[in-house]
Amino acid sequence: MSTEINLRVLLKSRPKGFPTEDDFDVVESTIPQPQQGEILLQSLWLSLDPYMRGRMNDAKSYAPSVNIGDPMVGGSVAKVIESRSPVFKPGDIVEGRFGWQSYALSNGLDVRKVDESLAPLQTAVGVLGMPGLTAYFGFLDVCDPTPGDTVVVSAASGAVGQIVGQIAKIMGCKVIGTAGSEAKVSFIVNELGFDAGINYKNTNVGESLDELCPEGIDVYFDNVGGIVTDSVMDRINTGARIAICGQISQYNLESPDMAPRNLGILTRSQAKMQGFLVFAYESRYDEGITRMASWIKEGKLKYKEDVVVGLRNAPRAFIGMLNGENFGKTLVKVSE
Repeated sequence: MSTEINLRVLLKSRPKGFPTEDDFDVVESTIPQPQQGEILLQSLWLSLDPYMRGRMNDAKSYAPSVNIGDPMVGGSVAKVIESRSPVFKPGDIVEGRFGWQSYALSNGLDVRKVDESLAPLQTAVGVLGMPGLTAYFGFLDVCDPTPGDTVVVSAASGAVGQIVGQIAKIMGCKVIGTAGSEAKVSFIVNELGFDAGINYKNTNVGESLDELCPEGIDVYFDNVGGIVTDSVMDRINTGARIAICGQISQYNLESPDMAPRNLGILTRSQAKMQGFLVFAYESRYDEGITRMASWIKEGKLKYKEDVVVGLRNAPRAFIGMLNGENFGKTLVKVSE
């Protein structure tokens, strides 16, 4: 290990609008040594997610901002290389928030061991990790679906949306997804089993929803905000349930977009709109992981990954994801 280096991707500057590669600094450093109670981890897979854009801002949020000069925050699957903790041993595969770096130290808090028998390792930060659990609890708990519901999912081919739509089908719902290309629409319909898809970039979303949801919309799982959400809101049914998971259409705006002006529909429809964070369900993670793993083995739940090799390529892949260039769950393969 003495000849190896710790590659780290640091936040160099706070972006205005869309991030650029100049906002990141890729540096080499020595591999840290664990102290008593700590473990040394080698990152295998890094998850890239839209929430990271918010962490680049110096603004109040549900979690602290990344400090200038610190590694970008992110969930990883890692291997324990050295342990001075009684809980972990060398060779253990774990998942946690170890950041954009090839090696990291941890005190073991908020670190979970990965059951390698369930699915490939990278799924621990994908379908069986934060994105999948977000879909599972956000849809089943927040949206409270019933068989026969008409469900609309935005960013339906993404890491969360693709799982939400498939769980909705498992629950006996009619599912329509929005996505940003014909290839993505074809994927959610022909590969994942959505009832229909809408390419929001070349289609009038409202007119398409009128055609596909003539009896209105019972559940909306929102990953994007903006004009897609405005179109859905105009068509929700009495008692509809709306989960606000993300607002990716707004993350890179230099000034706030026009605020929604149709929220009065919530009064007329007596609908529920709720934001949520997956961390509120931490005590139930095992339930979600076990259930989704069984669906994967039964062939009821599929997942698509967009893999980039090498930590140096993480900034470019992250920017591409924010621009909608990814197709599925965005992952960086850091090491073997």
